[in-house]
Amino acid sequence: MTLWIRYEHQGAEGFGTLDGETITVHSGDMIAGAAATGETVNLSDVTVLAPIKPGKMVALWNNYNTMREKMGGERPEEPLWFIKTNNSITATETAIERPASYDGKVVYEGELGIVIGKRCKNVGEAEALDYVFGYTCVNDVTAAEILKRDGTFDQWTRSKSFDTFGPLGPVIATGLDPMKLTVKTILNGDERQNYPVSDMLRTPAKLVSEISHDVTLEPGDVIACGTNVGVGTMKEPSNTVEIVIDGIGTLRNTFNN
Repeated sequence: MTLWIRYEHQGAEGFGTLDGETITVHSGDMIAGAAATGETVNLSDVTVLAPIKPGKMVALWNNYNTMREKMGGERPEEPLWFIKTNNSITATETAIERPASYDGKVVYEGELGIVIGKRCKNVGEAEALDYVFGYTCVNDVTAAEILKRDGTFDQWTRSKSFDTFGPLGPVIATGLDPMKLTVKTILNGDERQNYPVSDMLRTPAKLVSEISHDVTLEPGDVIACGTNVGVGTMKEPSNTVEIVIDGIGTLRNTFNN
């Protein structure tokens, strides 16, 4: 397993592989061809950036059995997805900002993110994981009261695409089995979500395959796999929310009401 990280150091952006507290600096392209430079930098000396700048983030709704059963919904016959716009992307240890236009409930949703590694169009499920570079943590932050506020139009993109509403990170992990992972969300020190990825209705391979028949997936694009039970509102005046996936790490952000 390899952990890829993007960072800012002495005013310049860089990337490399993380081992403990040491980053091995690489040059080239993280996904398309990276080479170690022979240099290292300490994690404590850098500012960690979002591990990728996705061209688009495709995010899933109703993709876990337990959540579907709790809500009394039917198993969807096709993937139910929406887009989170690029301005929402932010890194670990940054603040989730309340939009100036919204004073309602802001919700956390801990999720697994799939990072695409190769241009992917109309691929079969059996070969879909060959197009995956790795996996990261996602917090699909949502302005919950906007979603269905207008009775004529469900506002999925707007409610989920405000600036900083798409934290990613802290790294991209390659060489692991996503179906063995567990997603945890910890809000102000209290565990609110703890669910296995194996509870998915559509596995990562199936998601990549089916979505690639809808839209072409490009290297660096992210698929947020949807969330499970335990979603809730960040109610306190000051909140710390952590998305924890063993093998990937902890995505930590703050939100001030």
